[in-house]
Amino acid sequence: MKSRDKNTHPALMDYAGKFKWLTVTGMTLSGVSAALGLMPFVYIWFIVRDVLAVAPDYAAATEIPRYGWMAVLFAVLSIVVYVGGLMCTHIAAFRVASNIKKRTLAHAVTLPGGAFDAVGSGKMRKTIDECSAATETHLAHNLPDMVGSYVTPLAMIAMMLAFDWRLGLACLCPVVVAFFIMFAMTGKGLQEKMREYNDALADMNNEAVEYVRGVPVVKTFGQTVFSFRKLKSSIERYNVWTIAYTKQLRQPMMFFTLFIDSIFAFIIGVALLIVGRNPADASFLADLMFYIIFTPVLVVMLGRIMYASENNMVVNDALNRVNSILDMKPIATPVAPALPADNSVEFRGVSFRYPSADRDAVTDVSFRIESGARVALVGESGGGKTTVAGLIARFWDVREGEILLGGVNVENVEKSVLAQSVAYVFQDNKLLKASIADNVRLARPDASDEDVERALHAAQCDDIVAKLPDGVNTVIGGKGVYVSGGEQQRIAIARAILKDSPIVVLDEATAFADPENEHKVQAAFRELTRGKTVVMIAHRLSTVVDADEIFVMKGGEIVERGRHDALVTAGGVYAEMWKEYLTSVTWKVSREA
Repeated sequence: MKSRDKNTHPALMDYAGKFKWLTVTGMTLSGVSAALGLMPFVYIWFIVRDVLAVAPDYAAATEIPRYGWMAVLFAVLSIVVYVGGLMCTHIAAFRVASNIKKRTLAHAVTLPGGAFDAVGSGKMRKTIDECSAATETHLAHNLPDMVGSYVTPLAMIAMMLAFDWRLGLACLCPVVVAFFIMFAMTGKGLQEKMREYNDALADMNNEAVEYVRGVPVVKTFGQTVFSFRKLKSSIERYNVWTIAYTKQLRQPMMFFTLFIDSIFAFIIGVALLIVGRNPADASFLADLMFYIIFTPVLVVMLGRIMYASENNMVVNDALNRVNSILDMKPIATPVAPALPADNSVEFRGVSFRYPSADRDAVTDVSFRIESGARVALVGESGGGKTTVAGLIARFWDVREGEILLGGVNVENVEKSVLAQSVAYVFQDNKLLKASIADNVRLARPDASDEDVERALHAAQCDDIVAKLPDGVNTVIGGKGVYVSGGEQQRIAIARAILKDSPIVVLDEATAFADPENEHKVQAAFRELTRGKTVVMIAHRLSTVVDADEIFVMKGGEIVERGRHDALVTAGGVYAEMWKEYLTSVTWKVSREA
């Protein structure tokens, strides 16, 4: 995936839309606030100058109260202007973050279904949520602070050289050295390091999501986090990277801190040299006091510039990650959409390879399923069964060949028509944290309550609804309400029944059902598939013996095809699978006397 070649701030302004002017206004006000914030130091210098000029007759310094109030006035004015600037940048930042999420999500729904598995749900979530949040912080706080940090040194240089150029140079020498050290730390190398850091963090986040999903399995078999090698490896990579990077920056950061904190020492050293030649007068002492008071502002200013530069790289990396999603190719919209003539499915010389894979998942697959036929895909794990099923629903577009639904290439079928034509029941269907009725109604949002209840009844869900506190309005996952894997599957089948698609794909749909649930799931399947074109993937060969045709897949190819009896008689791959299946179902647990 290529990243769009745009500078950070112009790219952010693209998302700001009509609120762009608020960002510019906020940055301008921040610069004005920074300039106003230096004025109290000038009035403090006036106070020190007058006190030293009239010492010891301090009563003669009559302008001190006015200088004090003027210092307070400029300090308050600086705060007010700064708050006004932050209000502007916050409004714009919220809109930019919102637009990034909206644009990314709007693009995500146009992607093929398989893209989410390829990227990883954890990475996708982190990119959409955290990258937009990073831009919000940058625009709302860091960008106006960065403007103020650049305005401040310009005004400071003029002020420092105006009072006493010798002391001014004493201040600037450590500042210049600190600047060089800072740019060495935050140069192009840091941009690459920031990308590596976010890659490591995204990998760890993605693997953590997968680990949490697998916690029930981990607990069941008494395993630890170390049994999930990918998660353990991602944590170790992150640990190694952070420690190595911290050690790399330890020395330059030490010198940076040394120089910015030693400005005071430079001033005192130069002052001693000057006083050693000529006795100090009141004017020089006033200038010296100004620089001593002003020194902390230099330290704060340098720190802001350093962290603003680092945050700018964080935002640039965040935009690159957002663009990596936006650059993903969506499902092409057909130029001349056509409606399928019937419910037949046909593969013609189909080959497909997953992104980043070095070989095809399926190769030169051809078959035809007539309308209303019931076929099965069987074979070894990794043989291409799920890939073939996913291609029917256009989770991916094929590399070679074509897939026809009712005589029409799936790429020429309108997306909404394709979605309505194919119902896909996964082996691990997930329910949303919503009511059972809302979960079922996802298939058809305009369905009535009676339609939902009929679908649940047809899917053998009456016992599930009866035992729940609020019936069909019970929220799954709320207040300790959960359902088993087999019950989840029956609710998912109710959703597919309500959808009433003419083509049904069952991907190992009884995998998580216990014996009691499996009986009801099979009854629900019979209701779901009545009069439909059915493609089912199964490892339990007893469920496919009545199929109109069985396709045996191995290595991404169809190696055998036919009805159950004929395949068993042929003595090939399927016959061996059937023999092993019969052996497995006759296994018994024996106990020695």
